[in-house]
Order: sequence, then structure tokens, then C-alpha cells
Amino acid sequence: MTPQINPFIIFFASIITSNMVLSNFLGMCSFISVSNEFKTASGLGKAVTLVMVFTTVINYVVYQYIVLPLGLEYLRYVVFIIVIAASVQIIELAMDRFLPELHIKLGIFLPLITVNCAILGISLFMVIRNYNFWQSLLFGLGSGLGWWLAISTLAAIREKTGKSKIPQGLVGPGLTFIIIGLMALAFMGFSGIFVIQ
Repeated sequence: MTPQINPFIIFFASIITSNMVLSNFLGMCSFISVSNEFKTASGLGKAVTLVMVFTTVINYVVYQYIVLPLGLEYLRYVVFIIVIAASVQIIELAMDRFLPELHIKLGIFLPLITVNCAILGISLFMVIRNYNFWQSLLFGLGSGLGWWLAISTLAAIREKTGKSKIPQGLVGPGLTFIIIGLMALAFMGFSGIFVIQ
């Protein structure tokens, strides 16, 4: 049933209608914590997208050509987490070398991409839905872009509301959760266009 889904439908659905953070609520910790400033949130979104694409491709290859042939399906969680951790370390070293300012701003949240459940969720969805290589690649890319879109949008809205007069009871987490809820509703408005689950 899954192989007939066009990879581009999976790509667009993973950005909009099946957004990892707004539909599946995966990766909420760093999504909320780093969305105070647009530039930092966008930088984290790029890093998460990069990790999602790399880990999806590597996990697909490792799962299809090593784990399945050896009958080690019970180790897939461990294998996926090792690949994710290694990818995050490589990206963190590269950011420290080439983008030190962004590396400092992201602080602890950059290594915490390793435990971002959205990244592990993509690899698990890829296996559960029996995606082929191109479906997996575009699912990882679309999910990363969707996460980046969501965190950048939330950061832009939070920056704008930070300069506005807001009732005292809504300042802080209250307003943030209301914004996230409204964003999720807005993304759900497209749910009839693309369906991948």
C-alpha cells in the first residue's frame, strides 16, 4: 500500500499536513525552548533539517542492507540512535568550526538534537510505513523543512508579540501554547490535500 504513494506527496505532506511538531507533537522541547529569537530558531531549524536528511538516508541504508539481512530488527532502535548521535556530533563540530556564533547561541540545544524524538520518529515511521529510498529521503527532507518552518514561524510571532502589549496572564508560556495551538489548527486546515498515514 505505501509504495504507491508518490514521494513528492510524502514530501509536501510532511511539511504541511503531517508536520512532525504540529501534527505528531514530536520534538516539542527544543521547539519551544529555542523559539525566542528568529535567527537562533532558524539556525536550529537548519541544523535539525540537516540531521533529519542525513540520518534518514543513513538509517534507511543501514536498516535495509545490514539490519534486515542479518535478522537484527530488534536492534533497530539502538542502531538508529547511534546513527543520529554520530550525525549530530559531526554537525556540531562543523558548526563550531565554521559558525561559532550560532554554535554558542544554540548552546546545549545543539547536542540535544540527538534526543529530539522527531528525528528518531522519522526513522521509525520510515520503517513502519515501509518507505522505499526516495520516499524516505523526501520524507526526511520534508519533515526537516516542516520543523524548520514551524520553529521559524513561532519565533517570528514570539518576537513580534514580545514588543506588543499583552495581558499579564498571557505573558510567557500561556501565549506560547496558544500560538502553537493556532499554528497547529492552521496546518490542519490543509489536511484534506495530502494524506500519507
